[in-house]
Amino acid sequence: METPEFIEILKKDENYRGQIVYSKRIPPREATFGVLKQPLPKILEESLRKLGITKLYHHQVQAIDLVRQGENVIIVTGTASGKSLCYNIPVLEAILKKRRNTALYLFPTKALAQDQLRILHQFKLPGQVPATYDGDTPIDERAWIRSNANIVLTNPDMLHYGILSHHKMWANFFLNLKYVVIDEVHILRGVFGSNVANIIRRLRRVCTHYGSKPQFILSSATVANPKELAENLIGVKVEVVDRDCSPCGEKFFLFWNLPYLDQSKERRKSSNSEATYLFVQLAKNAIRNITFSKSRRTAELLFKYARDELKDRPDVLSKTSSYRAGYLAPERRAIEQRLFSGELLGVSSTNALELGIDIGTLDACVINGFPGTIASTWQQVGRAGRKQDASLAILVAQDDPLDQYYMRYPSAFFGRSHEQAIIDFENPYILSKHLLCAAYEIPLSPEDEEYFGKFFLSVVKSLAEEGELLERKSRWFWIKREFPAQSVNIRSASQDTYSVVEMESGTLLETIDSATAFIYIHPGAIYLHQGDSYLVVELDLAEKVAFVEPTYGDYYTQPREETTLTVLSEIRRKDCGFTSVSFGEVDVTSHVIAYQKRRIFTGEILGVEELDLPPQRFKTEAFWFTIPNNVVDELKLDNLQLAGGIHAIEHASIALLPVYAMCDRWDIGGVSTQLHFHTGMPTIFIYDGFEGGIGIAATGYELCEGLLKATSVSIKDCGCREGCPSCIQSPKCGNWNEPLDKKAAIKILKKLLERL
Repeated sequence: METPEFIEILKKDENYRGQIVYSKRIPPREATFGVLKQPLPKILEESLRKLGITKLYHHQVQAIDLVRQGENVIIVTGTASGKSLCYNIPVLEAILKKRRNTALYLFPTKALAQDQLRILHQFKLPGQVPATYDGDTPIDERAWIRSNANIVLTNPDMLHYGILSHHKMWANFFLNLKYVVIDEVHILRGVFGSNVANIIRRLRRVCTHYGSKPQFILSSATVANPKELAENLIGVKVEVVDRDCSPCGEKFFLFWNLPYLDQSKERRKSSNSEATYLFVQLAKNAIRNITFSKSRRTAELLFKYARDELKDRPDVLSKTSSYRAGYLAPERRAIEQRLFSGELLGVSSTNALELGIDIGTLDACVINGFPGTIASTWQQVGRAGRKQDASLAILVAQDDPLDQYYMRYPSAFFGRSHEQAIIDFENPYILSKHLLCAAYEIPLSPEDEEYFGKFFLSVVKSLAEEGELLERKSRWFWIKREFPAQSVNIRSASQDTYSVVEMESGTLLETIDSATAFIYIHPGAIYLHQGDSYLVVELDLAEKVAFVEPTYGDYYTQPREETTLTVLSEIRRKDCGFTSVSFGEVDVTSHVIAYQKRRIFTGEILGVEELDLPPQRFKTEAFWFTIPNNVVDELKLDNLQLAGGIHAIEHASIALLPVYAMCDRWDIGGVSTQLHFHTGMPTIFIYDGFEGGIGIAATGYELCEGLLKATSVSIKDCGCREGCPSCIQSPKCGNWNEPLDKKAAIKILKKLLERL
């Protein structure tokens, strides 16, 4: 069935209530090919020909030529644009030239490494010995890989504690290291990216120790700042290849909004039910689709609902499946094969299938809720129409300010550059941990400032004063018995963490920064891990362990939190309309004092429980803006209106900050106060939710004018009267969304922005 015909079927269906609020046709694109400055070795050219590759796209040629010239390169092109050839060809060419040359491939997931291993094996070239080296690699195979493999595929976690910490066992590999490949670098942002940036600097330092200086080849989905991101990640200059010259079929992109439940326009239908409807309709019409959900549980629920809808169509039902991380490898491989072969008509998945695993060609993609970034959205959209056939993409909005912002202003999605990917490798809390690891690997010296930046000496001297390192003749040594990497979680900014442990099995699910632990794992909390729900049965404050058990209840929990903020230093300030915006260091003290139980679908309050927990305190970065007292007087706002107005602005600003920065609203905190002792005025603070800060607030400061304008429009144009989840209510509000005043927020923002 042709895509326009299917869209008309949807519009004529009895369930259609105007859900399609925007549609866009993206025209097909013809391929543009190029010719390498120097031809490939005949044996490699023949291997590519056997794989059906007789010509290279222009961007592939550009990247390979740059690598041959000795440049570090980042390739930023779309899904299925052949990015892997941009690094596989130079690597294989180097190994054909000299068998001892080695390459290190870094992938964010084990599944991607396995998929790329399969691709490498297809070349069947003499001398190439690829192997994966990660947590799943059997112990008895690891020594052989270290001695024999010349292409090692791994992930940042294993590089951190399994390779660099034992670099002497990898001496021959590092001695001959020619290339380092880093795939899907748009995933390496925030705390994780900041940690990985330090791991790469440790890698470069170890390579120097063995006399090698590898080139870096990076690939990424589209981000607004690829050069900045790549150079911050690896610490050296990078050339950007970003003009996608691969072919692309015609694509129809629909924005599908949720209909209101009643005339009040305060509540909308569930996105899960709308996504299920689309999944079923696509399958019934033999349109092969993948439907993405944000969590495992939602993906499974959506599939369950779809099975119920399809029980009278066993011919279709047998050709649908769910897919998520957590399935055993044989199960995942079987589903992937059924997808690749075209047997399946529909798959309900988490973002486990978002990244570049080859699953063949699909006709449609449904996205259940905005994934958080434009880059991730296009990654998911790119899973359909991976060749040159027409395809359909449908973004189903959730009742959330960011989703609804894009539903109301689709040009903000299609008409602007992608978000900036933010990392801060110089965050002192992150840097200090990696300096300890680096000292264990090779004693530190003042020359290492070249790798670790301008704060290197001050941080390393502080570590010596604290007894973490021993200083001798301007060198710093690790003198403790254990190796430090084993206690460093590279997905966390803080050394001070709580462990989340599944009570029955004793399995460590993850660790959480102590600064925010009580928000998520207080006693009685419903805690989400990879989309699965757990009840916090016990919180051991002394051992810093939360014991949890799986739960399938119909309620969620929302903590009550009292937060105070002290400005430690005001680094920058600028005028913005009738307000001034500042950026600086702050001290945040939060105290979780109670929590609500709320029914999942209705939000009905089932009860309130008091908590007896100590306050938490951490230093971070923030930006803040004031409401001048003369503006308050002119608008004639009483205390309650003022409190509700600035609280609403705080919520809406936090919800929309991810439009500009690759972050999640849960990575950001906020405080609004009618009178702050530092400014002497009503003030709204937005701060990084990680100790030391990772650059989100700094980005907010730089782009504050656009953020405030977008916030104003978002609140004003929402169809509700008093404020709703689509504009000013927040699921993470520590004050349980009280007080909020939509009208006051609109007045305040209008006045603040008059001069802009």
